[in-house]
Amino acid sequence: MSTKTLLSDEVRAFLHRSVSYVAPEEIGRASFRYFATAIGARNRLYVDPQYARAAGYRDVIAPPTLICETNQYVTGVPDSDGYIGHTWKLPLESCSQVRGGNEYEFFQEVYPDDVLHVTWEIVDLNGRCFSCDRWRRTRTSVMNCWREILSPSSI
Repeated sequence: MSTKTLLSDEVRAFLHRSVSYVAPEEIGRASFRYFATAIGARNRLYVDPQYARAAGYRDVIAPPTLICETNQYVTGVPDSDGYIGHTWKLPLESCSQVRGGNEYEFFQEVYPDDVLHVTWEIVDLNGRCFSCDRWRRTRTSVMNCWREILSPSSI
């Protein structure tokens, strides 16, 4: 019995592809404050310039998860699903695509006047099929891993 794979040659061709974006403007102090409030982060390094300078920083710094989740580097319009961030649009039929793992590499703190430079790369692809008995159908999902590399405009 042969097993059908989701990872066709066409899909495998996406492996090691990368795409880079440069934000159209500085990330901004308000983004830090708003995001920290939204996630309940009470670290004063994100919102209090005097506190941040006393801790050795030149200004407030971004909450790290803001940098991993923001779409501020994107220009253009939302896609047909209403999403404005980066997507790979892998050539899959009757499947959903799920983020399966992320690695982030930070080169330095992010300050309000920094411009984000973001690179997404597919570093691994896995095909997974699973059955959902509740709905009495088979659903297929491809999990892809990508790495987001953030660097300030000075690098």
